[in-house]
Amino acid sequence: MNPMRHFVFLGAINGFLAVAFGAFAAHALKNVLSAGLLEVFRTGVDYQALHALALLAVGLIGGRAGHDRALQLAGWSFASGILLFSGSLYVMALTDIRWLGAITPFGGAAFLIGWGALAWYARRAES
Repeated sequence: MNPMRHFVFLGAINGFLAVAFGAFAAHALKNVLSAGLLEVFRTGVDYQALHALALLAVGLIGGRAGHDRALQLAGWSFASGILLFSGSLYVMALTDIRWLGAITPFGGAAFLIGWGALAWYARRAES
């Protein structure tokens, strides 16, 4: 099995969790959290879902291209970004511990690194 396929697995798991967390927010948290904290939770869901698709793309591209350092960097950056960005927002929304918001930008930076690495791969693959 191509080692890049683990990103397909991570993308599928994160897509599943994004749908589950979104449903949880819409039904179970709707009357529990304030509107502001519910919006924080939903932002985490949105970014998790988007980057689950990015992980799938990295895995599928890597399945054809084989092992590539830029794709590896992109995939691990997207996975780290989900954990740090979405994870910190989930915990912050559920606990109202505001200092956790200091972790969120590290996840955002990981997302940016992932998109940059994917662009770098695409640019190099073109030539």
